[in-house]
Amino acid sequence: MRTYETAARRWEGVGPYYAMFPTSFADDVVAHYTEPGEVVLDPFAGRGTTVFSAAHQGRRGLGIEINPVGWIYAKTKLCPAQKDAVTRRLNELRELSSDNERQAQAIPAFFHSCFSQQVLEYLLTAREHLDWQYNRTDRTTMALLLVHLHGKREASLSNQMRQTKSMAPDYAIRWWQERKLKPPEIDPAAFMIKRLEWRYAKGLPEVQESEIHLGNSELHLPRLSDMARRRGQPVRLLFTSPPYFGLTNYHYDQWLRLWLLGGPPTARRVPGTTELRGKFENVARYKGLLQNVFEGAAELLSSKGVIYVRTGQDVITYITTREVLQNVFPGHQLHMTPRPYTRPTQTSLFGDVEKKAGEVDLIMTPM
Repeated sequence: MRTYETAARRWEGVGPYYAMFPTSFADDVVAHYTEPGEVVLDPFAGRGTTVFSAAHQGRRGLGIEINPVGWIYAKTKLCPAQKDAVTRRLNELRELSSDNERQAQAIPAFFHSCFSQQVLEYLLTAREHLDWQYNRTDRTTMALLLVHLHGKREASLSNQMRQTKSMAPDYAIRWWQERKLKPPEIDPAAFMIKRLEWRYAKGLPEVQESEIHLGNSELHLPRLSDMARRRGQPVRLLFTSPPYFGLTNYHYDQWLRLWLLGGPPTARRVPGTTELRGKFENVARYKGLLQNVFEGAAELLSSKGVIYVRTGQDVITYITTREVLQNVFPGHQLHMTPRPYTRPTQTSLFGDVEKKAGEVDLIMTPM
């Protein structure tokens, strides 16, 4: 049973995200396979559960994430801004938001069914003014806006919607109309400031200096390898969960949050920009991604390093991941621990009730 009696527990869960590690599982793996001060690498970092787990347990976390939504969550957990600074920024956005009345009127119909006029103007202002990539306060503000962007009406800025996944605009409009649901009329700044009270009640988390990079691991890992050699501190634990073949589309699932970060106001893909954020359906490309990433990670790994990979048991995902790992790490012995699902998966929330094969942990230790 997880409680929220420390700052780490209040911050570790920042960011609803599809297909994420349980935080208690990450804590156990990091504690078992590493000692304080050692380096833990996750090249498919998601919302940064592995990196944060390492950092708050006195290890140095190192992660890469291609989806900016996950990256913002991870970066914010490692280094959140002070509460007063975030409060001021939320109030500043309210003062600026009246300038966006005309822009709000021109946006697609979905947004008017999802958000009240006041909230929509506020979100457009945040979208325009928050420098989330480079400014710590703006990034923390944006991360918390993303958390509450959509979900239950009483706990979010939106009309009723799932929190983990953005719904298709046409479907959402029909669903709201059938139930005669209107977006909540709330002061968005006051709503968000109230949520700060709980988040900051235990202070800021104490973490070891760690890094989370935004981008493609195939490109970033060679650069990190050069840095690691200069520092003389190899990776002790490679701990990750790569995307599963044909399972989910990270662009589609997060399209509304990606819009708030400056993306288009539509769930449709933008050609040429979402290849590695979409649903993997090309076996050769999928295998190539895993091969390239694990080869890059191998360059950072200590000779005594451990590889811990959680993957799916469906045939393509499992066989491909296992083959790649055995090819890239021939000096390691493979151990397998089945992890059958004990309750409905997140996909069941969206109509997919087919029984799933479960997951499996592939653990590789030096021979």
